[in-house]
Amino acid sequence: GPGGGAALENANPLIYRRSGERPVTAREEDDELPDSIDDREIFDILPGRESRAGPGRGRAGRGRWGGGAKQGRAVQLRSAFLNPAHLIRSINDPEHPLTLEELNVVEQVRVKVNDAESTVAVEFTPTIPHCSMATLIGLSIKVKLIRSLPERFKLDVHITPGTHASEHAVNKQLADKERVAAALENSHLLEVVNQCLSARS
Repeated sequence: GPGGGAALENANPLIYRRSGERPVTAREEDDELPDSIDDREIFDILPGRESRAGPGRGRAGRGRWGGGAKQGRAVQLRSAFLNPAHLIRSINDPEHPLTLEELNVVEQVRVKVNDAESTVAVEFTPTIPHCSMATLIGLSIKVKLIRSLPERFKLDVHITPGTHASEHAVNKQLADKERVAAALENSHLLEVVNQCLSARS
């Protein structure tokens, strides 16, 4: 488990190579052009894009969410969450000193984004079919998305079909907004989620 000397469920997980950085296009650099959110951006927010441009500018700025003082304020608040870290690829596994990408729990091909319809769907694959951490991993992904994306997005985080013994029960928990909100009121659980979302030192 995440605390203490309990035996690891999956003591020797396969470790995968991290993908390269997402290339930046000239269109994305231009603050005057609208900038849609895509699957790679959910998987990997580029390091340095937000901090270099300053609050409310660049990838997290008016190019994406439009201008105006009211929207600008919302963007500034949200840019605090869109820090120069990756979005979901660098979430820490609760059991191993590895990221979800390194364990192949999350892959870019399993991220589906429809910016026009404001939907984001993420499938994640637990390392073993009886992983007791599946709900915690899904919750960490969902919290990261909630904290990082504009409120207009409808989020669907679920287990890759056929990869976990309790996938339907876990998916039902993750889809229930009230249960997710109640889970995040549990200070111990929130602390564990925040550890999964914190940058490794």
